[in-house]
Amino acid sequence: MKIIDELYDYYRNKLTGDEEDIDMLTFAFLEEMSREDILTLIEELDNQELYNLMGLYVIESLKGKFAESDFTKPQNYH
Repeated sequence: MKIIDELYDYYRNKLTGDEEDIDMLTFAFLEEMSREDILTLIEELDNQELYNLMGLYVIESLKGKFAESDFTKPQNYH
């Protein structure tokens, strides 16, 4: 995705690249984007980038659902 390369090039010498910096940069970037801006970026994705995006979304959403429901592993009864 072109915007990722642009953000990286612009901030690579300004931030440490740790998770906190990346979170801050991501949320600041998204805060400035309108729905239309985001949809335009999505339309520019190739198939693999779109699958990766949806994969991450599904994974993180499921992790959140399981975490908030206090999910425990099923017991194996033999």
